[in-house]
Amino acid sequence: MFYKSSLIKKIIEYGKKCGVKNFSPGYSGNISARYKDKMLITTSGSSNGFLTRKQVVLTDFEGKTLEKNKKPSSEKFLHIGIYKLRPEINYIIHVHAPYLSSFASSGKDLMEPIMAENVFYFGGIPLADYALPSTKELVDNTIKYFDKYNAVLMANHGFVVASETIEDAYMRLELAESYAQVVLNTRILGGAKLLSDDEAQKILNMR
Repeated sequence: MFYKSSLIKKIIEYGKKCGVKNFSPGYSGNISARYKDKMLITTSGSSNGFLTRKQVVLTDFEGKTLEKNKKPSSEKFLHIGIYKLRPEINYIIHVHAPYLSSFASSGKDLMEPIMAENVFYFGGIPLADYALPSTKELVDNTIKYFDKYNAVLMANHGFVVASETIEDAYMRLELAESYAQVVLNTRILGGAKLLSDDEAQKILNMR
């Protein structure tokens, strides 16, 4: 695991990438990193695309802030819940990317096997039921999918992805947003030609 300063640098670096790609419009979204038995997470009201070192705060896994005059993201318990469930996960990115958020806000998941790459990297992207942001209900509705998946749509909200490295989490975010755009385009064109169950399983077997 990296030193604290290195983790903060990575959070800022990949936050900027999210901003450049319009994955985190305005003040939306948050990013975290596991740090020993604690968590580094972006502060409340910060913008992923314009983060500074002062906008990353250390908390424990009970959600208690360990730095004065810094308020962690209101979604801190979502991140903590995923880290507790999946000890191998080290980074989490939560965004409101337009295409992914469109599916989330339409009550539609991305489970259909349309592209081989997305079957391979995701298996599918399920949709968690809506709950008021920052509530225990939202945490419970969302983290239960992380027992099998690394990425989840949050109804009428956005998208969250987790991985062992922040590079992989970000790459999966790019893939997912592109996939959502492709799925939408196929519907405009009359519908996608789905891979068969057998074809999808063969792709999963390649993992």
